[in-house]
Amino acid sequence: MRPSARLVETWPDVVAAGRCVIYREAGIGPAALEPPWFVRGHIVAAEVRTRRVASCPGSPGQAPGQFDREAFNRLALAWPCLTDGGAERDERIGMVRLAVSDWETPHERRAASAGRLWRGMYIDRELRRDMEIEIEADQLGACTQ
Repeated sequence: MRPSARLVETWPDVVAAGRCVIYREAGIGPAALEPPWFVRGHIVAAEVRTRRVASCPGSPGQAPGQFDREAFNRLALAWPCLTDGGAERDERIGMVRLAVSDWETPHERRAASAGRLWRGMYIDRELRRDMEIEIEADQLGACTQ
């Protein structure tokens, strides 16, 4: 069981519908105390799913930072996946669906394969207010405002 599934099962109040949550990314360059890139919203639903985890797309030995945006998106959409070529397996994953309220994304070309957020997009979807996206529960934090 992944940490995200444990979180949803052990502390369901943390991922209760209506709670404000935020997904943050540091992006590129020196690590900041507070990552500047984010998507904030309110939880619509949280659940534990069983998912088949297979090999990651891409070239073996190629680091995500070496991908173009299209290849990075394929990897992000397949995540979690096996990077070591191990045997496929089923894993329990805690997923949160949230309604987006606001965001800040990097726009520099060199950030294209640095994270899920780039040029107003979450992976391959243009961010819009009230749209719903799914993120593993352990990738989210509570809103501070």
